[in-house]
Amino acid sequence: MSDDSQAYAGTAEGQGPVEIDAELARHLQNKREELFEEFEIRDAFPPEVLSEARARTEGVDEEIEEELEHRQDLRDLTTWTTDPIDAQDFDDALSIRENEETYTLWVHIADVTHYVHPESEMWAEAVKRGNTVYMPAYTIHMLPPVLAETVCSLVPNEDRLAHTVEMEIKKDTLSFESIDIYKSVIHSDERLTYTQCENRLDDPELPLHEENSLVFDLADQLHEQRKEDGSLVLNPSRDRAHTIIEECMLKANKAVTHELMWNRGVEAMYRVHPQPTPDQWDKALREITELNGVSIQSTSWDEPRKAVNDALESANSRTLNKIQRAVLKVMPRAKYMNDPFGGHYALNFDIYGHFTSPIRRLSDLINHWIVHENDVPEDLVELCDRASDRQKDAETAERLYKQFLEEVGLDPYAVNNRGIVTVDEDGDVIDENGLPPKE
Repeated sequence: MSDDSQAYAGTAEGQGPVEIDAELARHLQNKREELFEEFEIRDAFPPEVLSEARARTEGVDEEIEEELEHRQDLRDLTTWTTDPIDAQDFDDALSIRENEETYTLWVHIADVTHYVHPESEMWAEAVKRGNTVYMPAYTIHMLPPVLAETVCSLVPNEDRLAHTVEMEIKKDTLSFESIDIYKSVIHSDERLTYTQCENRLDDPELPLHEENSLVFDLADQLHEQRKEDGSLVLNPSRDRAHTIIEECMLKANKAVTHELMWNRGVEAMYRVHPQPTPDQWDKALREITELNGVSIQSTSWDEPRKAVNDALESANSRTLNKIQRAVLKVMPRAKYMNDPFGGHYALNFDIYGHFTSPIRRLSDLINHWIVHENDVPEDLVELCDRASDRQKDAETAERLYKQFLEEVGLDPYAVNNRGIVTVDEDGDVIDENGLPPKE
């Protein structure tokens, strides 16, 4: 076996899907349906929602051509997406340019509200769902895939409608020189997986090497600055591809909410994360210092986020998980509010909100509408509560489903990364999605 073949065999996609028999497939389906009922998770879409979604996929090219009259034409700008290998829709794309004293970073987000608006059936359904629910190898979408995975998805080699956040970022301070948010038409040059992104960074001969290297340089600086400022970084060993996406999306979200709060003074769906009490932090830090090989300097106890970051940097994988659990146990739940008061404690941002995932989060969908309309829905407070509650329910259902997978002898991580198939006694595939065969 060649080195390349060995390397591929060690990846999730190289190992192939997890195989189960028909009886276990039925057990998994029954468990999912039980959780859907308990947490009021809507799996199938009503016919009127699907009908509306299908109708909005017709005449797309002509519609985009007409939209060019009202939008910035960015189709000549080098643009690409980076997502997990199993991503079903692509709602964010990047472009970058280096100037003498600044970087220009474009974060292009799928313009979902062009298709899904408060008068539509899809909007009403999205409010009921609140977000996309990701169970291992089973996804319950917020928006019908027939729309989300086609005209809303920033697929390569196709013109697409986008909501672009253009940021001029100073090289010396990494602060905003300017922020411009506008409707655009983009044309993605390529769809990269995280693994492909890493390869592009390593090989100067490959397309998009220069662009990915430049955006990683910026993202790495943003990441280090966040840590220095006191942002909690629970996963310190994140690879370069994830760092690029995480930091660029954080910067874009920050830019949008900065614009809404300070320049427009409008309400929005802000993400507020309260801080633990001093006693809660004290409990967490004591638990962490009792772990083997972990020490926190007494001077760091006044800055617990930085103390945790330091502990995580030097921890092995087993200790890392224990530190993460100790912190998460005392962390209050973040929630959506129409006022950013209190800020986002874990990120150490005074103002923060979500904008970059309108295909899978209600909060982002609503913030897109607010940015474009410069107005807020009358029921914004109720929508904030709805989004917070649905997210909590989704996370609980996902956790319980993962526990069930472990109980029946399956590794949730493997199922999540490799997918699942149902096979018969001879090992032949019955269903590629792991669903039980039809009776």
